Amino acid sequence: MTATVAGLTRQIRVDHPSAGYAAARVARETAHAAGLAGPLADRAAVVAAELAGNIDKHTGGGSVFVQRSLTGRGVDVLAADDGPGMADLDHWLLDGNTTTATLGTGLGAVKRMATEFRITSSPADGTLAAARLLDPAAPPSRRATGHFRLARDGEEYCGDALALADVTGSRTAVVADGLGHGPDAAEAAEAALRVFTENPDRPLSHQLTNMHRALRTTRGAAVALVRIAPRRLEFCGVGNVSGASLGDGPSRLLLSTPGIVGFTLPTAPVRHLTLADDDVVVLHTDGVGTGWRVPGRTPDLLLLAADLAHRHRNARDDAAALALRADRSA
Repeated sequence: MTATVAGLTRQIRVDHPSAGYAAARVARETAHAAGLAGPLADRAAVVAAELAGNIDKHTGGGSVFVQRSLTGRGVDVLAADDGPGMADLDHWLLDGNTTTATLGTGLGAVKRMATEFRITSSPADGTLAAARLLDPAAPPSRRATGHFRLARDGEEYCGDALALADVTGSRTAVVADGLGHGPDAAEAAEAALRVFTENPDRPLSHQLTNMHRALRTTRGAAVALVRIAPRRLEFCGVGNVSGASLGDGPSRLLLSTPGIVGFTLPTAPVRHLTLADDDVVVLHTDGVGTGWRVPGRTPDLLLLAADLAHRHRNARDDAAALALRADRSA
């Protein structure tokens, strides 16, 4: 089993017309780092520029987030704004109907160029958009995933980290929050992920025990692990990483046991839940607030990541979130 570790998400605040050029540059750099060929990197740049330009021209501000995808070799471009939303979304999704003065491609062309494209808009909530561009030559993944990993404003290092391991029959993920901020916090979180990536199919409680030993020379971390198999979920966590399971009924909280991995490791029980097909499981650090939970809702995971990153993240703290969808072939 091979685990994929999330790289840093790069945020481009759209508060100036030049944000489109900045978004394009970051998207091209990220695409090259992900191993995408030149034409695919150019497509990622166009997508990022168009989404940033749309925010600049028609809204009260917002952000574009660019990151390497966790599902295949590719790039995710997330966009969220502060309103007022688009009244006739279908019109702007027609190829050639450009909303901006960027490259004249329009949202329809963005949809055509992306491997996956999602968008929603309303007068009350503004617009959320997400594009994923994957290398068609790489093995595809049909498993829905949304995520982000953002450092505190002004910080080069991020003390929050996450990783995901996919195999036939299950998905296992870890989210870690190193205490504090900066390089020491990043060191603690990365130590936890190294233990996870060595053998991600270990029992969750064994993972925590091994992480506790590995983190004793660090400042410690909060850690949560989740394993999803068809119709069932296992969760085990210590510290301030938590989450929820979302389905047709009320959301079910996934709460960690108080403690610090590497310093004070309590007995953390493994919680077992029954999942319905298409339930959504979300893990996040305390850099994401809890007000996003909506009972009876199973959101699109890319749009959920965009929403959490823009509207529910505390910019004075590191933040990471991971959303997975349950299915019969998990």
